[in-house]
Amino acid sequence: MEIKSNKINSANAEIEAVISMDEVNANIEKIAKQLSKTANVQGFRKGKVPVAIIKKQYGEKLVQDAEAEALREVLNKGLEELEISNESLIGEPNITKFDKSDDKIEVAVKVAMRPTIDLKDADSLVPDFKKPEVSDKDVDARIKELAETSAPLEDIKRNRKMKLGDTAVIDFEGFVDGEPFEGGKAENFSLELGSGQFIPGFEDQLVGVKRDEEVEINVTFPENYGGEKLAGKDAMFKVKVNGIKVKGEVEVNDELAKKMLPGNEDATVETLKEEVKKSMEQEQLAKLYNEDLKPALLETFVSKMVFDLPEFVVEQEIDMALNKKASSMSEDEIKELRENAEKLTELRETFREEAEKSVRATFIIDALAQEKGIKVEEQEVMQTIYYEAMQTGQDPQKAFEQYKEAGYIPAIQMSMVEDRVLSGLLNAKLEK
Repeated sequence: MEIKSNKINSANAEIEAVISMDEVNANIEKIAKQLSKTANVQGFRKGKVPVAIIKKQYGEKLVQDAEAEALREVLNKGLEELEISNESLIGEPNITKFDKSDDKIEVAVKVAMRPTIDLKDADSLVPDFKKPEVSDKDVDARIKELAETSAPLEDIKRNRKMKLGDTAVIDFEGFVDGEPFEGGKAENFSLELGSGQFIPGFEDQLVGVKRDEEVEINVTFPENYGGEKLAGKDAMFKVKVNGIKVKGEVEVNDELAKKMLPGNEDATVETLKEEVKKSMEQEQLAKLYNEDLKPALLETFVSKMVFDLPEFVVEQEIDMALNKKASSMSEDEIKELRENAEKLTELRETFREEAEKSVRATFIIDALAQEKGIKVEEQEVMQTIYYEAMQTGQDPQKAFEQYKEAGYIPAIQMSMVEDRVLSGLLNAKLEK
């Protein structure tokens, strides 16, 4: 067996070999002898099956197993020559050549290794930044806003025209093609104008209407409306305004503070201001992290940390980008790519730069997570999906199963790890 090993770079290597058919035949003899001791063949006692019978019965399967064993030997010897441990390998070895002739098999195998990443400068790449400040004026405005949301609705004394923000108390009945439809009727329904609670255009047409007036409102149900019978249909609603309500005035005092801070019987306006300020500072900090600092920090890592990438991982990333692009292409465009290999190659190459950035970012985050002992278990991913599903009124278990079936769990897991790694680095800078 002739073996030639070549370390392309720190993340990729190629092993070339010429396997003589004598070696393959020797493997066939060895495997056949082993099988003769364990195989069950009708007409022969177990362990007494002639090798010739085994060869006849297993035929091509013996050849395949013998060739596979020879390939394993090529791989093991090649890795030994290159001083590459099995633990450092990622993915499966890729057989790029398997040319078989009467007297030999010429093979080439590519292997990929986990990149070695120098993280010693990681902390120094984290930018200096200031914690967002929240003014007393902003705090007062937020408290006023919170107070107004809990303010009771009061009937207006003067019968004026309604405006956005008012709550209309209405009777209504809806018709499609002149016929009333199920669920399209209600009495004394409270609707805040501008809330977007009803079909687009409905609330706007109530602006300017007074109490006790009756109007006809014409709208079109959205194409994605839940009920198939109504989706995209024109509808007319007969509406009678029974009353107009507005939010009453709420005084910001210690009693309000106690209501807004349940469980704190000693709460005062000052306590409320302190808590609201803390909450607003956290909101602003989270916004700064998510919209500015974390994306910029990851971009810095990707541009500053230079290391070799496993070729097959980059190619997989390009394939995913290409498949995503194909899902939005017409049948004619896809047909053209199938018939024009050069054009397909050109299109694939347009994704290479972003694919390399994405792969580099993934390996950097993985290395930082290992260094800092950051892990996210599947149980945590499940809890996150459950919480988000409940927030949007979905069935949590069903949502989790859909994510799992679609194969999204590892991506969500990685996203959570990335968030913790980058937040941890930023928090450390904030605490200094």
